[in-house]
Amino acid sequence: MFTVKQHGSHADHLMRATQFHHVQLSSMADVKANMLLTMSSVVLTLCLPQVLKNDHLWPLYILICFCLLTICLATYAVMPKLPPANLPAPDIHSPQFNVLFFGGFTRLSQQQFEGAMEEIINDQSRTYGAQVREIYLLGSFLAKKKYRFLRLGYISFITGLFASIIGFVISALI
Repeated sequence: MFTVKQHGSHADHLMRATQFHHVQLSSMADVKANMLLTMSSVVLTLCLPQVLKNDHLWPLYILICFCLLTICLATYAVMPKLPPANLPAPDIHSPQFNVLFFGGFTRLSQQQFEGAMEEIINDQSRTYGAQVREIYLLGSFLAKKKYRFLRLGYISFITGLFASIIGFVISALI
């Protein structure tokens, strides 16, 4: 269990700054995903009329496929992830339960939520423990979900661009 030996403003500042940093990283990931969606959609919009005019532009088919893959990956990166609504109320005393995460506490009644918050607020070590758990879960979510799929989206977009350019070079040489 997480225990704090010395409470104070230094610990509060550390928690606040770290959580703010995670929120900024999440916001940056959303902006980057939006950029990927926009770029892929523009390229797709420009490619489709060309494909309809000429059937022999196979490099454009490559680019279109990679743009569609990029759109899917970028969309998945920013898609809200919530636990299924039909799950039973979580055990508020479980170490995996995070009272600060809306995906966890929304399955509690208001009375259960207030009781869990009261317990945590009245015990400084548990308050810090809940904040540490929140920071960890935010960071894990960013690394495993948002940034992972965002990275795959960028790789997809760049791969599609290079593959189609190589395709155009090959078709010009033939």
